[in-house]
Amino acid sequence: MLVVEDDPGLRRQLKWALDGFEVDFAGTREEAIAAVRRHEPAIVLQDLGLPPDPNGVEEGFATIAEIQRLAPRAKIIVVTGREGREPALRAIALGAYDFCQKPVEMQMLSLIIDRAHRIYQLELQNQQLAESRSATALDGVIAGSEPMLKVCRLIQKLAPTQATVLLLGESGTGKERLAQALHALSPRAAKPLIAINCAAIPDTLLESELFGYERGAFTGAVKQTIGKIETAEGGTLFLDEIGDMPLALQAKLLRFLQERVIERVGGRDLITVDVRIIAATHGNLQQAIEQKTFRADLFYRISEVAVAIPPLRERGSDSVLIANYLLLQACKRHGRALMKLSADAVAATQSYPWPGNVRELENRVNAAAIMAEGNLVTAADLSLTQAQSGEAALLTLREVRQRAEAQAVQRALAIAGGNISKAAELLGVTRPTLYDLMARTSTTNERSEPVGNP
Repeated sequence: MLVVEDDPGLRRQLKWALDGFEVDFAGTREEAIAAVRRHEPAIVLQDLGLPPDPNGVEEGFATIAEIQRLAPRAKIIVVTGREGREPALRAIALGAYDFCQKPVEMQMLSLIIDRAHRIYQLELQNQQLAESRSATALDGVIAGSEPMLKVCRLIQKLAPTQATVLLLGESGTGKERLAQALHALSPRAAKPLIAINCAAIPDTLLESELFGYERGAFTGAVKQTIGKIETAEGGTLFLDEIGDMPLALQAKLLRFLQERVIERVGGRDLITVDVRIIAATHGNLQQAIEQKTFRADLFYRISEVAVAIPPLRERGSDSVLIANYLLLQACKRHGRALMKLSADAVAATQSYPWPGNVRELENRVNAAAIMAEGNLVTAADLSLTQAQSGEAALLTLREVRQRAEAQAVQRALAIAGGNISKAAELLGVTRPTLYDLMARTSTTNERSEPVGNP
């Protein structure tokens, strides 16, 4: 507990009465802020009249605001004297938990403190429970948009099965994270998840990395070494960027997928391996098959179920959800006070196309958490400008509805070949209503560009 009080007599009294707590004292706003940064107290007992204005309340209110910014979960109990109830109620409106008037009745104060402490503990337990639940499911996968929620539901369905899964998506969309979720939610979770990036290992070494080798198989092979496939026994093997695997090795991998046996490089023994395969690529495998750089039969083997991961630009407000989560993690990692995205940062984050997807977003948020001044991260901190972000502000619900109506009317008229009666029938409205919609949407189109891809 932190007690912010400049009266020495009351401080001694409180120290005696609060012997059940580890109490730290501060007499000014500066001392209080330093103590909050140092100890992160669960409860703050604060006087409103603080130096340099002990007869006023503004210094007390400024202290409350600063403590809330640094320790938003701390329960602030305001102690008021001659100021009366009105400033105390104002303090509660600012976020204080409760108040107690001077002269302090220790029994009443003890009840308020005990109740505040219980609520603090409950909130802390709820947070820990929420974090533990998220860690057991799709850990780190932030999804609020329907396209990504659909992917998450599919991952949860596939995880308990033995199906070979192919994850398709641009670089930075989270393919490896989803592979980890498939493994963590599967019956193989207690066994290893072994990942190998087929594009990061030279062709000459990739075979021995996957299948292992016997002693003397080649120059430098001084001992028997098992490969990634054997290491993943009983668990999951994640083949990232499988589209970059050389053709000769594709044939050997296909044989393993068909027969579930391998031969180490330089060996003759057939080794049975029980492992689930998850593959991923950012490339177009159908095009690679046409260009004879990827085997069609291997494609059909690794894509029992293909999961297409949408890029961040097609996930609506997910970019803002992810940015908030990443900002929280970055603040913890760098020892910064909790920060929030400013209004312009939210608008810029949502409208920027994110060509590098979540990986680019993570890099920008991490840099902003280090460089930002104060407790707000702005669009400039994220290195996003108005020109990059497109729209300067979020659309209102009315604007969204108007744009959706405009698109629906244009589509119905196109399908109906300009026939008003048929278009009205397609939309399920009367002719007069359609005329009214056409008038409104023409005004909307004059004010703004159409929504959607050109």
